[in-house]
Amino acid sequence: MFRVMSRTVLIVIFLAGIALGTVPATAMQLSPEQSELYTSVSINPPSPNGMTVCYGFVCRRRAELTFTSADQKQLSQIMAAGKASAIAERAAVQKAVVWFDKRMGPVIGTTTRVARADIRNRADASNYDCWDSTRNVSSFLLVLQEWGLLKHHTVGNPRYRGNILAMQLPHNTAVLTEKASRVEWVVDMWTTRYAQPPDVMLVDKWLKEE
Repeated sequence: MFRVMSRTVLIVIFLAGIALGTVPATAMQLSPEQSELYTSVSINPPSPNGMTVCYGFVCRRRAELTFTSADQKQLSQIMAAGKASAIAERAAVQKAVVWFDKRMGPVIGTTTRVARADIRNRADASNYDCWDSTRNVSSFLLVLQEWGLLKHHTVGNPRYRGNILAMQLPHNTAVLTEKASRVEWVVDMWTTRYAQPPDVMLVDKWLKEE
């Protein structure tokens, strides 16, 4: 009897730990390309409970975002507006990324961040480069996916462009893949300034931009 009761108590404690975020959640299933986003800079991948936020260019500065129940409620409300169609969901994702930007800006000092920031801006402490924004948006979208808030898309592999011969500088972005059509869409936060919606466009179009 004592053994049965002890097992029950342990199960209750374990479930309570998950609810409080003190017990590690099951690891997300990541593609090799997604995993590389984290292993390349020695950070943990996101979990349903939180994510590492990179800034300062190539993740030289880091902060931990632990999602609260209020965060999840707000994001669920934002994403609920996108249930009707893939188009509506992409618009909701833009609003959710703005939420992320505003959530972290006052915490890490990126409320003054500029579009297309790189080393030439000499303000790494208050900006994301495209590697930071790719990691952050990919992580954020993976969390939304894990919460079941993406109905029409899955999180795709990050994409890269760059052709010096055509005067196209290197650039990276997070990607969503539409479930029905398998068409890929970029979610590019680096090209917009603080609290502005990220660019969302077809990957094929994005690959041709400067």
